[in-house]
Amino acid sequence: MAHLVRQAIIDFDWFVLGYFVVLNTIYLALVAIAAVAMARAVGRAAFSGYDDIFANPLTPSVSILVPAYNEASEIVESVRAMLGLRYPEFEVVVIEDGSTDDTFARLAEAFDLVQVPRVIPPLVRAMGEVLSVHMPRGGEPLVVVRKVNTSRRSDALAVGVNASRHSLICMVDADSILEEGALLGVAKPFVDDPERVVAVGGVLRAINGTTVDGGRIVDARMPKTWVERIQVIEYLRAFFLGRVGWSRMKGLLIVSGAFGLFRRDVVIEVGGLNLESLGEDAELVSCIHQHLRETKQPYRVVFASEPVCWTEVPPTARILARQRRRWSYGLAQVLWNHRRMIGNPRYGLIGLLVLPYYLLFELLGPVVELVGLAAVITGLALGYLNVQFGLLFATVSVAYSVFLSVAALTVEEFSARRYRRWSDLRAGLVAAVLENIGFRQLHAWWRLRGLVAAILRRPAPWGAMPRAGFITPPDVPR
Repeated sequence: MAHLVRQAIIDFDWFVLGYFVVLNTIYLALVAIAAVAMARAVGRAAFSGYDDIFANPLTPSVSILVPAYNEASEIVESVRAMLGLRYPEFEVVVIEDGSTDDTFARLAEAFDLVQVPRVIPPLVRAMGEVLSVHMPRGGEPLVVVRKVNTSRRSDALAVGVNASRHSLICMVDADSILEEGALLGVAKPFVDDPERVVAVGGVLRAINGTTVDGGRIVDARMPKTWVERIQVIEYLRAFFLGRVGWSRMKGLLIVSGAFGLFRRDVVIEVGGLNLESLGEDAELVSCIHQHLRETKQPYRVVFASEPVCWTEVPPTARILARQRRRWSYGLAQVLWNHRRMIGNPRYGLIGLLVLPYYLLFELLGPVVELVGLAAVITGLALGYLNVQFGLLFATVSVAYSVFLSVAALTVEEFSARRYRRWSDLRAGLVAAVLENIGFRQLHAWWRLRGLVAAILRRPAPWGAMPRAGFITPPDVPR
């Protein structure tokens, strides 16, 4: 019996080692693909054609949907930034989702809002009752829709889809700042390939620690806390370069709800957003993939590596834990809802590679990582494994991951150079190490709790994230 236990631990430890090799090699391939794509993008930057898009009367109009719940600290600055975007025709639709703070009062004062008699058509399913619609006296392209809160961000976005009037809808978080040309950049694929492009994702960067003035980023800095700095590295590796890589492979599954542009008719065609899903962004894109594959329509879901949206990330481990549990719960819902696509050749690369990857390495990853780490420690303690195996495991699971994070930071530095101080780069390098020593294991525990909650069908409210507000120059009155 003891021999069987010994052999089981040894075999499982080798399995975990191989799992980490495969996982990190996939990440390396994505980073390498993204690095090549970014090098080409830098070479083409001077010929982006944004001026032509801006001047072209055929450039599709955009409705920017901004769900806002208790966003008083930064909603005015965020909306001002959106109204100042460089784009030929657009509107900003703020869905004030029954806030308990003075979010609406600040909007009403800043933009001189008046109530208008406008009916919101029920084009897609929404739950929260619309209470009133407001627009500025000055004629800015702003619409504020007040609704009853349902504790579902997807419901606020559904109301926004119904209230929107333009052919493209851009979903943006209320705690975000879009760079001036971001809307042109994220719309460019629609202009280049209007028949096939149905959704485009943009770049997300952490705004924590960065100075904002007049709705514009004036001084990009690394955040002050290590929890926030580690998220900067995560965003670079997974939410930037990872998605660039998947996009180049035609396997993009997630267009972030914090900055994504969609064809409005396609969103309506698939029935809008799933109001029961906590991963409404991945759920929507999965529905689009499934529907268009089944109806044999040619389409593309792509990632644009140039347009940037700066968004506030959780400032504390407690708030981050809640967010990551919710993400894991949402991913479990998405994979369950689309389980018949997994491994099904009818759905092309999405069914054969992308969804299996998310199942094996994203959803079940924390199970393998935590149980595997415990098994390796047990094997070393009992003498079943030698020191050489322990060093090999540490190299594959930690050093390999640190290398990937440093590589992501290096690609970002050479392609975008958002952080121009050596102190910020040093902080990023240290964060790349800390992310894999302690934080990664804690993160796996949070994700595991989200997975367990999803399996047990426990209630999973969206949950609020307290906002610190944007940093503004001290000499600028607010």
